[in-house]
Amino acid sequence: MSSPTVFITGAAAGIGRSTALKFARSGYLVGAYDIDETGLASLSRAITSTGGRVVTGTLDVTQPEQWKERLEEFAVEADGRLDVLVNNAGVLVAGRFEEMPLELHKRQIDINFNGVVYGTLAAFPYLKATRGAQVVNLCSASAIYGQPELVTYGATKFAVRGITEALDLEWAEYDISVKAMWPLFVQTAMTKDVSTGTTNSLGIKLTADDVSEAIFNATQPSKRLVHKVHFPVGLQSKALSLGSRFSPAWLTREVNRRLSHT
Repeated sequence: MSSPTVFITGAAAGIGRSTALKFARSGYLVGAYDIDETGLASLSRAITSTGGRVVTGTLDVTQPEQWKERLEEFAVEADGRLDVLVNNAGVLVAGRFEEMPLELHKRQIDINFNGVVYGTLAAFPYLKATRGAQVVNLCSASAIYGQPELVTYGATKFAVRGITEALDLEWAEYDISVKAMWPLFVQTAMTKDVSTGTTNSLGIKLTADDVSEAIFNATQPSKRLVHKVHFPVGLQSKALSLGSRFSPAWLTREVNRRLSHT
């Protein structure tokens, strides 16, 4: 049989790079895609220097035609096989909603949500043709409850949560599972210089390696008796997720109000 394969967006740095390295070390043929060609070249050297296999290409996730082209190119190298699609590309802009230029709101929606829609739809034929294929969407603990100063970012992650849950049900007939990873704030370029009430309360403690390890583990066979869709990453995210599940709505709101200092 051919090697298992993974297609990762936003792979040039941060969580995407760490995820690409993790899957490559585990014997996967890695498709690594980003708009950062320099970062992709560095990643390619890191993978091939240890005997791994990688295909790289420039991909702006907001462009459906580029998705089609990159997936076709990857399919040639992968013998048409696509075991895991990781929708990782994303941007975060912090600030008060009314003070943020419209273009910054639009950019977050285009990359964080529209990019997931375009890519998952374009990848469907390859996922359907691969037994036990999986889609992994990078969600966020910001989708547990709306976050002041991260209004549009959090809203895009609520949307990612919705598409994950719906497609996991809809695509079960094709043996495709769809999963959402739920990290809190991660120490990457995305959160550099970000200061909000919530980041000041909780800190930025997770690393890219923490998240990539969780992504890899979520895609591996397990003995779970119950099908799992949502995967909180880190103790803080797990605690917040668990708390929101059992606390009344007014208490969840109050906790978030205090954490965000609003």
